Amino acid sequence: MVGQPLLEVQNLKLAFGGHLALADVSFELFPEEILGLIGPNGAGKTSVLNSITMFYHPQEGKISFKGKEITGLRPHQIARIGIARTFQHIELFSGLTVLQNLMVGRHVRMKSGPLASSLFFGKARREEIRHREMVEDIIDLLELEAIRDKLVGSLPYGQRKRVDLGRALAMEPELLLLDEPLAGMNVEEKEDMVRFIMDIFELKKVSVILVEHDMGVVMDIVNRLVVLDFGSKIAEGRPGEIKNNETVIRAYLGSSEA
Repeated sequence: MVGQPLLEVQNLKLAFGGHLALADVSFELFPEEILGLIGPNGAGKTSVLNSITMFYHPQEGKISFKGKEITGLRPHQIARIGIARTFQHIELFSGLTVLQNLMVGRHVRMKSGPLASSLFFGKARREEIRHREMVEDIIDLLELEAIRDKLVGSLPYGQRKRVDLGRALAMEPELLLLDEPLAGMNVEEKEDMVRFIMDIFELKKVSVILVEHDMGVVMDIVNRLVVLDFGSKIAEGRPGEIKNNETVIRAYLGSSEA
């Protein structure tokens, strides 16, 4: 790849007591790229995402976004600079509607103070209209119109995963971190989710780091792969290279046969 990386992860080390979750992990993500982050359960994939978003604070290493170090920022600051994520275990407000959950995602972009927002006049009104327009665009993109006014807690799992994706997209990210977005879905739901991810990537020009166990999907849509095992990076390359990498086959893929 050429040009300035969008994200740089350098020599990341993360430990919990005596357990080393990440050991000297380094990689780069470039603009308008989908990077797959794969490996066995417990390899450290989610720990990488949690470190990028500062849910975890690595003991060593450096993370830079658009050329500026972000290590040590707080999670809400990470969201404001343009990094959003979905979660392996859905983290939505089950007592709110789909529309309300999407509007929560706009919170990091809201500038009007509480008084102006409550009175809903002038600048605050114009801002509210702009946020609603952004959310309506997401509803159209992710085909949520039919469930927009339904409580999230009443929705089936696949639809809730789609709302989770929509809320992350509502933050207007330049980088989207997807933690097992296909987990627990049936074939039709997976096909829809992959289509939505590719629409976001192609239409919104959002770079993506994808953590996913469905290797058929991963190999089809990512530009490059980073492979972790026991907290260490064991390989990096294009899908064809990784598929035939003997170290990766032994650690994770299990077979070199196509």
